[in-house]
Amino acid sequence: MVLRTSIDLYLYSKIFIMRFSYLTFCLLLLFSCTKRESTSSDTYKQSESLAFLDSLSHRTFNFFWDLADSTTGNQPDRWPTESFSSIAATGFGLTTYLIGVENHYITRQQAAERVLKTFQFFNNSPKGDQPAGVTGYKGFFYHFIDMKTGLRFREVELSTIDTGLLMAGILSCQSYFDADTKIENEIRALADSLYLAVEWDWAMNEKKTMSMGWHPERGFLDASWQGYNEGMILYILGLGSPTHHIADSSWIAWTKTYQWGNYLGYEHVNFGPLFGHQYSHLFIDFKGIQDEYMKEKGIDYFENSRRATLANRQYCILNPVGWIGYGENIWGLTACDGPGGRNKSNPNIGFMGYNARGAAQWYANDDGTITPTAAGGSIPFAPEVCIPALEAMQIKYGDKIYDRYGFKDAFNLSINYKDGTQGWVDKDYLGLDQGPIVIQIANYKNNFVGNLMKKNKYIINGLKKAGFKGGWID
Repeated sequence: MVLRTSIDLYLYSKIFIMRFSYLTFCLLLLFSCTKRESTSSDTYKQSESLAFLDSLSHRTFNFFWDLADSTTGNQPDRWPTESFSSIAATGFGLTTYLIGVENHYITRQQAAERVLKTFQFFNNSPKGDQPAGVTGYKGFFYHFIDMKTGLRFREVELSTIDTGLLMAGILSCQSYFDADTKIENEIRALADSLYLAVEWDWAMNEKKTMSMGWHPERGFLDASWQGYNEGMILYILGLGSPTHHIADSSWIAWTKTYQWGNYLGYEHVNFGPLFGHQYSHLFIDFKGIQDEYMKEKGIDYFENSRRATLANRQYCILNPVGWIGYGENIWGLTACDGPGGRNKSNPNIGFMGYNARGAAQWYANDDGTITPTAAGGSIPFAPEVCIPALEAMQIKYGDKIYDRYGFKDAFNLSINYKDGTQGWVDKDYLGLDQGPIVIQIANYKNNFVGNLMKKNKYIINGLKKAGFKGGWID
């Protein structure tokens, strides 16, 4: 998964053990519920809400436009805390530039120049199997790289998923910049060069499912992409490659590891943190198309993400642990920052730092921390609950959480400090959590990125090899 630090299992275990009986009791009662009906996702359109979304989109876009490195185009993992660059955030940033052009935040020429600079950096950056002084290897790039030099940060892994998200951003630019001009021709050529260089077949490590990464010091990670999560985009990119394609059977091997279940009345392929239900959908419109797995279930992956969103919200409404502030419009669990440490008024309660928070049938990771990107990244799936949630957070907490670049990453109202202060608000914005907000607002309004990627031959090829049929793909 796309995480920045190791999960602090010790702190969370204190919360989990203390409340396990009560949480289990609540959830067991609710597992027997029948599926809830929800308002149609096509009916929620109000002028005030659209004005708010425009403001949120512009502010969040500015995170990527303002903070990219002037030489490399690399995006920071976070701001204002000084940080390394996240290659996945850079991939998101590339796509937001296109949205910026469509919304008249910037000109097409400005976007093209920024995109070309970023492509040239990755294309010309040093590569090899040595542990230092390089940016990538085998077409993949390191999870985190130095903001200025672009070289590997410490001993992070060569990341398959983060490279995948970078490549998705690169291919979105390839499809968008279609004019017969010198700069746009070069953008398309470099996009081909970067994507076709990725050795997806090597990353399979001679196994049925793809490895999560590789270290020059230790080789491939033991973990591979199994169970439904954000890895869907990864397999589609690997299947679609004409140079280093993976076996068609890898998609079936991937879907065989899914966990289908009824969680709080919503039957779907479960995965706790909402980012796993969002990232692939930022770039691919899964509405109305099905692989064999979803055809058997009678839904598509878009509907699956809608149900996951509604189940996540329902968990927060039920609030089985009793955290402060949770409700029908204050909800949203996914990977995000957190306060860390222990509650000063109750030392038995521990809080996590950066962590993959979420709720699903086989997953419970919740310390009272809400992140706006959980609702923001799910707007197209369930706008009737996601947009009111974002509006409520902005109205209720104002510039404490909504400022220069839109929403701060996260907040937690259940933590108490020795000075009597209650509640924690992150000081940072995170690139990985900003990107889904901008992109999904655009997809909600007119399916901009989804429609754009329908023109990309590599995406189409990958989907067809995975067995997708119906709808727009036919």
